[in-house]
Amino acid sequence: MQPIMDTSLWLAHKRRALIRPVDGADFLMRRAAEDLADRLGAVERKFAKAAVLFCQTSAAADVLARSGKVADLARVETAAAFLNGAAGLIAPPETVPFEPQSLDLVVSLLSLQAMNDIPGMLIQVRRALRPDGLFLGAFAGAGTLAELRESLLAAETELYGGVSPRVIPFTDVRDAGALLQRAGFALPVADVETVTVRYANPFALMADLRAMGETNALADRSRRPGTRQLFARAAEIYAERFSDPDGRIRASFSTVWMSGWAPDASQQKPLKPGSAKVSLKTILEGPDGH
Repeated sequence: MQPIMDTSLWLAHKRRALIRPVDGADFLMRRAAEDLADRLGAVERKFAKAAVLFCQTSAAADVLARSGKVADLARVETAAAFLNGAAGLIAPPETVPFEPQSLDLVVSLLSLQAMNDIPGMLIQVRRALRPDGLFLGAFAGAGTLAELRESLLAAETELYGGVSPRVIPFTDVRDAGALLQRAGFALPVADVETVTVRYANPFALMADLRAMGETNALADRSRRPGTRQLFARAAEIYAERFSDPDGRIRASFSTVWMSGWAPDASQQKPLKPGSAKVSLKTILEGPDGH
């Protein structure tokens, strides 16, 4: 399979961001962690063993620890630097280093978008879960940075008559649900939340992306650095198309949430076609036929 992402470069960007932290640049992870707490709170059960996969921060693990619903928690990262002195496992990216049917809960926040084989990763997660185990995952989805993508494409086309990829492709929420089904999860659910963040200018947005460790890590990226002229023109186009009356520009960030359960005989099953006792026609028309 031709890789889309240069995973080593993405991790290098993440390590650089870790070394040079910028206050407030982790707002997407903090928001995802708050969402995780709400979603976990709606699940009325406890989990004997849980794993948090490749989140680069302790945010997800902290949520699980505070929930009181997890007895044994393991963090998995690609490098010790991301553990920041905490206990955890080191594993290659896109791997789930657990025995089959050994986990009751798996969580992944904001890393699946950087993986080249998302279906393979989800299959590994499902295999690692015990029957009726739960997977909760969130990743950057379609619509994220749509304004920046459009502005860069327009500027590069105008200046050079061609384009090179500078913003990664993001998975649509409908595809996310299909991926869960393909991986063999029961009761799959996918939903999306989009937040619009305003910046003084596109360069402030790009600085935030650098502080997040989310600059261009496409395998097929241009090896020639973008010119000052390119980014200046892209900033002009961005301001023309995506600014508010006060001059600040808008940036969209979409988070796709996935949840699925490892199949188990105790789970609800959909009714067989034709097994309903009352027809939809009768319900819609009412008892008097109207």
